[in-house]
Amino acid sequence: MSDRFVLSCCSTVDLPYEHLVQRNIPVLFYTYVVDGREYVDDMGRDPTALPQFYAFLQQGKLPQTSQINVATYAEFFEQQLQKGDLLHIAFTSGQSGSVNNAYIAADMLREKYPQRKIQVIDSLCSSSGYGLLVDEAADLRDEGKSMDEVAQWVLANRNRVHHQFFSSDMTQFRRTGRVSGAAAMVATVLNICPIMRLNDEGRIIAYDKVRGKKKAVAVTVENMLQHAQNGADYAGRCYVCHSNCREDAELLMAAIEEKFPHLRGKLLLCDIGTIIGSHAGKGTVAVFFLGDERPHME
Repeated sequence: MSDRFVLSCCSTVDLPYEHLVQRNIPVLFYTYVVDGREYVDDMGRDPTALPQFYAFLQQGKLPQTSQINVATYAEFFEQQLQKGDLLHIAFTSGQSGSVNNAYIAADMLREKYPQRKIQVIDSLCSSSGYGLLVDEAADLRDEGKSMDEVAQWVLANRNRVHHQFFSSDMTQFRRTGRVSGAAAMVATVLNICPIMRLNDEGRIIAYDKVRGKKKAVAVTVENMLQHAQNGADYAGRCYVCHSNCREDAELLMAAIEEKFPHLRGKLLLCDIGTIIGSHAGKGTVAVFFLGDERPHME
């Protein structure tokens, strides 16, 4: 870990926990509740945790997620401040109000640790797109950039992390009230996949719908060609994640690898974690990459 500052994030980065350990990035874990019992957003530490979560969904249970409270942030931040100054990149305000609690906790600790710098940034990113942003920040930290320089880069580039995704299973969208029961039934019967992205506020926007997974993959890749930095010559990071539908994710990965031969390193395949999965359910596939500024969409 840099002896000058600590870079931290929340578990909704949807990267393997081991990946973050290797990169020296401390993580604050979200939790969810089923039948009155609290479970941790495990990030792959326990191999039975994610299958158990999807079993809950299969049984028709509706996991309840909540914001991380001020006290939990303060405890986590205080642990990190023992090591140095702190830059915490938080889960998008477009999907959770937690970042506001992080701001309050940081203000409290500035008074207690006047010799330390602490900054919280709203990532405006979600799932492995949030993870991609944190990984880019960690690269800059490892290159020796100062905390202020890394923070400035994150603020300038957070809206350049694209989140393109589609879903072939509308069950959880119906259960959580994001689509009506009738719309979900029609989508299922007609094999319709909604095409979605994150807008400039970090909120999920459905902007197209197609019939069938193959068409959904083709439209997703076409959008990546339009928005990725340098188009088909994109040479940056690219992450793909899925919610209990690995075969669908592999279809997308194969199409991306064909169209984008210059990607930085190997395509990283991740699981959508329990917090994002509580809202998306199974059957969602997403790709994340750097490109132009994300548009404002309602």
